[in-house]
Amino acid sequence: MVKVLGLSGSPRKKGNTDILLDNFLKGVKEEGVDTETIHLRDYVIQPCIGCERCRKDKTCTRLYDGDGMKLLYPKFEESKGLVMGSPSHNYNVTSWIKAFIDRLYPYYNFTEDRPRNYSSRLEGQGRKAIVFGICEQPDMDGMGYTLDAMSKPLETLGYKIETKFPVTSYFDRGAVSRDEKILQSAYQEGQNLTKKFV
Repeated sequence: MVKVLGLSGSPRKKGNTDILLDNFLKGVKEEGVDTETIHLRDYVIQPCIGCERCRKDKTCTRLYDGDGMKLLYPKFEESKGLVMGSPSHNYNVTSWIKAFIDRLYPYYNFTEDRPRNYSSRLEGQGRKAIVFGICEQPDMDGMGYTLDAMSKPLETLGYKIETKFPVTSYFDRGAVSRDEKILQSAYQEGQNLTKKFV
């Protein structure tokens, strides 16, 4: 049974990122697929310290005391679908998304040569994702690296990015809720994501 995990990297409750994520997942649920929504702001995710212990342990065993990734790793692993969104902060993802992505390092297998070759333990599982970003500026330059900062690490982990969904010209909390065209597009992309698993 396919499950889709929705991740919001916004620090702002009920903001534009949360509203868009809800609409993507409504489309997913409309197709009868289970979803779960995670707001990363509700978790304490310690930054990766590069200790490399996870290369041997295959999970993070250094930062577990009070660390939110202990709760998020199982949810991430069991969900073959992913919808990840972030507002643009300084032309990039928020620190919540960056910390989460950095802590996915345990899913890589590395060789011992230099430079090291690597592969992902999640490859070949049919994982698929949507990434979306939102920025205040009216042009894509204001989005900066936001979409690539999410899509490239996920692709390396073994995800197929089905949709990159940029939204521009919105900043005020909840303003995107008045744009029925964008909300409907997000809903349809959520529906389309589930059909890719058939």
